[in-house]
Amino acid sequence: MTGAEVALFGIAAVIIGYSKTSVGGLAVVAVMIFATVMPARASTAAILMVLIVGDLFAIWHYRRNCDVALIRGLLPGVLPGLVLGSVFLAVVDDTLLKRAIGALLLAMVLLQLLVNSRREQIAERAHGRLPALAAGVGSGFATMTANAAGAVMTLYLVAKQVDKVRFVGTSAWFFFLINCVKVPFSVGLGLLEWTDVWRALALAPAVAVGAWLGVHTIRRISQRGFEVVVLLASAISATVLLLA
Repeated sequence: MTGAEVALFGIAAVIIGYSKTSVGGLAVVAVMIFATVMPARASTAAILMVLIVGDLFAIWHYRRNCDVALIRGLLPGVLPGLVLGSVFLAVVDDTLLKRAIGALLLAMVLLQLLVNSRREQIAERAHGRLPALAAGVGSGFATMTANAAGAVMTLYLVAKQVDKVRFVGTSAWFFFLINCVKVPFSVGLGLLEWTDVWRALALAPAVAVGAWLGVHTIRRISQRGFEVVVLLASAISATVLLLA
């Protein structure tokens, strides 16, 4: 592994820690870094281990800010989404997967713009079982194929008009649960190796730095600022993967 690759992994780890405790959508930048440095298929399992480390920091910091009812509504759709994502991973090659990740991230940007422009109308339709089921399936598929479920979760929670702290706390527990469920799927697909576990442990200090920065900035950034940063990061990441 070259010095440049080590540096990129370290930057990605800081971004993951920061995104887990503040701007969740920024994790797509880390997804892009891993998918650029490594083969796209292998990167999905490698970054999964680092994401779980970030989840642990997040649920510790926001352990009192989880909306259990929201999570309960999303979970029934997650498993079917994970299965669909696993089937997709099993049949596509590395190049197509990288393009698919980019397209998925770009689609999330466009959906987020739709939410921003029609927030009140979407909020009225976000209640009930069907939107929760759709968000669960979308999160399961997006997280299995691209570790990009943060964008789907953002759409759903913004539409539900969840306040920032409860937003982050609920997301932290939700993603910790589904990331743990993803581990046996990744093992079954032959993607997860012990090297990925040791890499995640080595990157834990960098994740901790990012988590600390996120905790200390979340209350100082406006919601509008959050959305602009997330959209910009997602658009750049999607473009890089589509053109790579």
